[in-house]
Amino acid sequence: MHAEPTAVLKILSDPTRRAIFERLSRDGEMTVHALTAPSGVSQPAISKHLGALKLAGLVRGRRDGRETYYSAEPKALAPLIDWIDFYSTFWNSRFDHLETLLKRMDQ
Repeated sequence: MHAEPTAVLKILSDPTRRAIFERLSRDGEMTVHALTAPSGVSQPAISKHLGALKLAGLVRGRRDGRETYYSAEPKALAPLIDWIDFYSTFWNSRFDHLETLLKRMDQ
């Protein structure tokens, strides 16, 4: 299940959460400890951010022994991408109308 576009935007509006999601997207599966080391943020704070990302479906965890490995779920961005796509079509149409209007005004 994916979150609504508003929830995804809200979750990713936090710079720390966005950095975690980007790092997992770029570098692949990581533990909380690996995410904590270079971040300058405490381990409990990283865990809390991961919890928010998990609730939005942007991250999933996989247990292996005593460690949980987290990975990004880029497919969870689909509602946001669909929303942006819908409005890009809207704005492209508006820009086309503006261009037509400006051409008529120049004549």
